Amino acid sequence: MPLSPTATRELLAQLGHGPVRRLGQNFLVDGNIVRKSITLAEIAAGDTVVEIGPGLGTLTSALLEAGAHVWAIELDPALHAHIAETLGKQHPSALRLMLGDAVEHPLAGLGDSPDEGLEANIKRGSARSERSGPSSGESPTAFKIVANLPYAIATPWLDAVLSGPLPARMVLMLQREAADRYAAAPGSKSFGAISVFLQAAYDVAPGHNVAASCFHPRPEIESRLLHLVKKQEPHLFPAATRLLIRSCFQQRRKQIGALLRDRLPDEGAAFLEHLIRAGYSGKTRPEAIPVALWMQL
Repeated sequence: MPLSPTATRELLAQLGHGPVRRLGQNFLVDGNIVRKSITLAEIAAGDTVVEIGPGLGTLTSALLEAGAHVWAIELDPALHAHIAETLGKQHPSALRLMLGDAVEHPLAGLGDSPDEGLEANIKRGSARSERSGPSSGESPTAFKIVANLPYAIATPWLDAVLSGPLPARMVLMLQREAADRYAAAPGSKSFGAISVFLQAAYDVAPGHNVAASCFHPRPEIESRLLHLVKKQEPHLFPAATRLLIRSCFQQRRKQIGALLRDRLPDEGAAFLEHLIRAGYSGKTRPEAIPVALWMQL
């Protein structure tokens, strides 16, 4: 169970540690939200789960109790040491804990080493499938991400994750404004490059709004659990195309015809013809173009 606000303050005092605002340290103190995260992610015994910014270990503990193999990354040395000393010793074979930056290691080290990364997970998953048979329709290589993300890194971290390999599910605690941006529909002011990249690979399932009272200290912004399920045929944009799409959205007021002439003087004409056949024109702005058409770029 999560610590109450009082118990959280007491533990932080024992550790001689105060919440660091620049690291987005707002600790979860509501057990219902922890259970909701695990339910949405459909965590089952034997699942491989990546967690970002475990903090005091509230979500980490619940994932381990559910029987998951957890790969977690924590930037704060004091909190990393606390989790290593407690949960690390309690679950030595199920918890892999890394000290580092999640943007640089978006999967908390999973896949970094052939001996301890995705290849090992594949072998473990294959052996489990041979013993029990398929249960969820997911491949033995599947992994999931469940994380109370530090809000300042959410977009660059998600951008790194969308470079692949992709998790089967993600349940992410986010600033509500960011969650709305990721799930935004074409034609809205919130629709942007990250919306295109995410929605090309994931379906946005019903999530859950989270009150500020669920955290200590209380954040000044609204939060939301975003629930993402990988598409049967997810699309990953090549790096050069991602740069192009991102640059188009950086000039939102400019029309797509002018943007393509500036950036793709040769190939852009073919894409523009494709847009026109789909009912758009060179005067269309980037935020009005749906994900399926961006996938044709």
